[in-house]
Amino acid sequence: MSAPALNIPLAIGLFDQIETEDRPASAVFDDHLALIDLAESAGFYGYYLSEHHGSPLSLTPSLNLILAAASQRTERIRLGSLVHTLTYYDPMRLASEINMLDHLTKGRLDLGVGRGISNIEAAFFHITSIEDSRAIYRENFDALLACLTAEESFSFEGKYHSYSDIPVWMHPVQQPYPPLWFPSSNEDSIQFTAGNGLHTVLNNYFSREVTRTLVDRYAEVFTEHRNDPNRLNPNVDAPKVGWAVKVVVAPTDQQADTLARQAFATWQEHVTYLERRAGIGERVPRGGYDHHRENGSMLVGSAERVAEEMSATVEATGVNYLLGSFTFGDLPHADTMRSMDMFAEHVMPSMLQRFGG
Repeated sequence: MSAPALNIPLAIGLFDQIETEDRPASAVFDDHLALIDLAESAGFYGYYLSEHHGSPLSLTPSLNLILAAASQRTERIRLGSLVHTLTYYDPMRLASEINMLDHLTKGRLDLGVGRGISNIEAAFFHITSIEDSRAIYRENFDALLACLTAEESFSFEGKYHSYSDIPVWMHPVQQPYPPLWFPSSNEDSIQFTAGNGLHTVLNNYFSREVTRTLVDRYAEVFTEHRNDPNRLNPNVDAPKVGWAVKVVVAPTDQQADTLARQAFATWQEHVTYLERRAGIGERVPRGGYDHHRENGSMLVGSAERVAEEMSATVEATGVNYLLGSFTFGDLPHADTMRSMDMFAEHVMPSMLQRFGG
């Protein structure tokens, strides 16, 4: 049996994209908050939410509002972003909200950061070149960390944002700031993520074999740099190297397959909506339902079968964190809750025991 990366015990979390449905958004939010309640009671490690704009893939252009709501109904589960698209933010305002969230969660906040993967969404914010997007992201990242670590006042001079002697009255509960997450999509980014001990989630469009090479590379680089005094995640000694998987558990394999196929088709419509609307091809080849089933990034079936497939995925990739998407597309809420209940009772305990969680 292959051990997870860095011999760090496996953890299991929840990844959410609160998608558009043909009913009031308030009802959708209520169901997803109930999902967080169940994840808390079932012992999931964390709940993470994605940010998108102008897309049926996401009713949450402001992640902070959902995370704030979740903070007031939970006590243990970590809450985080995957990711805040820093390119679209005023970094000082975002830092202030991150400080608020870290206090509202009593120090349970995780902070995922990224540039934003959609050029179409970037154009909504009048960012029309990749070069500008990268430059804005890098500056905003520096400004965000400078603000989060400021003591009595905050000053920063940049091309896109500048601040001078702004009083700081609140600091993060977690020092120097909430643990940082940085999703990785290729080996070029591993040196940065692993060298700084950043939690990461690897792109599940890759094969399990390619993912394994990235996980091994992460372990190698982190081991080399784990004692560096200037790591960006100095408060993280056991970084999570994760993979996102869609999960549907039902009483029978056939029931689960029927539910998952329909929901996946709707999710595909949502995730490709902006590209189809613009009349352009897919940004990356995402693969269909059968591809994800074969690749182990979509776990569907009875509890016994899902446990077998999840074990195979962890063994093949070496990841120490699995982010399960239990609701996607138009999967009915009742089926989602049943799926999570069955997973929590019949799958998760054996997985955590087997892989040292």
